[in-house]
Parts: sequence; structure tokens; C-alpha cells
Amino acid sequence: RTVEEQSKVNKSLSTIRLYEFRLCPFCVKVRRKMHALNVPIEITDAKKEPFRQELLDGGGKIQVPCLRISEEGSVKWLYESSDINKYLVERFG
Repeated sequence: RTVEEQSKVNKSLSTIRLYEFRLCPFCVKVRRKMHALNVPIEITDAKKEPFRQELLDGGGKIQVPCLRISEEGSVKWLYESSDINKYLVERFG
């Protein structure tokens, strides 16, 4: 990406957050895809409060990885590393 394109990507990431457990192999899979695509999404440790409760209240379960996507006034909670990686490739690939 050009610097301008990367700047647009970075700006769009302000509405996305990844909930994870650091050593979870599925979370590692998502972080690797984020790195490969150069998408520095905010990462939160779902073992710690208040993030654990946010994940439970918003997504309905404590399962990681989970991508919280806030767009056009609605929030989507995307679970499963393969689904998250597919979303990342479709949106930022």
C-alpha cells in the first residue's frame, strides 16, 4: 500500500477491536493475518476486566478470538479465527 492508502486503512480501524487471549493458537492465527495484511487493529486481553465483561455483554459469550466491528451505528461480533481472517482479507487484502 502507499502511505496514503495505509493512512486510510489505519483510520478505518478505529471502529474495530480484537478480543483475545495472548497464548490462544487461534488468536495467534488472527494476529499473524493482521501482521501480513498490515492492519494494526486494537487488541484487548479478554482475560482482564472490563474487556471480559464487554465481550460477554456484547457478543454473548466469552470466546476468543472475537472481532468487534462497529459500523454505521451497529455492532457486529465476529467469532472464529477463519471467519475473522476471511473478513480481514476481504476488507483489507
